Amino acid sequence: MTGRDTVVRAVRRALTDVPRTESPDDAPSSPGHRTDQAVPDIVGLFGERTAEYRATVVRVPVARAAVAVRDALVRTGARSLVVPPGLPADLIPQGPWSRLEDSPPLTPGQLDAADAVLTTAATAIAVTGTVILDHGPGQGRRALTLLPDQHICLVREDQIVFDVPDALGRIDPYRPLTLVSGPSATSDIELDRVEGVHGPRTLDIIVIGET
Repeated sequence: MTGRDTVVRAVRRALTDVPRTESPDDAPSSPGHRTDQAVPDIVGLFGERTAEYRATVVRVPVARAAVAVRDALVRTGARSLVVPPGLPADLIPQGPWSRLEDSPPLTPGQLDAADAVLTTAATAIAVTGTVILDHGPGQGRRALTLLPDQHICLVREDQIVFDVPDALGRIDPYRPLTLVSGPSATSDIELDRVEGVHGPRTLDIIVIGET
């Protein structure tokens, strides 16, 4: 029996007394769970928590979103930008960088050599400073956000919710999900932090407002 078989068996055992007609929305919220309305500035909280993970966070009106993307690329000196299918053209800035379309899919070598990738997001969680991608239009496949050294992620203000239960209500559990909380980082045996080992070294989150 593999480790996967053991986990699946445990999950099935835990669900034996759950009626087949019950859905996740039928389960009551955990005691003390706060709703979106309980926090006066969810967007501000998201920015604070995300910055704690050493991500760069800026909040701009929709008219300056492309400018913020350009500034992020200029700051890191990016020479190439990966663009997933479905990303709105008005969010992609012009500049000295080459634009790499992932259609047909780029090879792992091409992605690894790319300096940056630009994506949108499915939702974001304020209290944990987490961005969730379900790899729909504008988000691309998972490899796009793991191999380039810089990930620039566009998040609309209305996509940000307070806590994990709120986010679960907005996503499709059957889609592949990637949760991003800051740049990729790990610690060696001496507890020295090393960034960029398992994913992008630099994470730029651009929070887009309506005005």
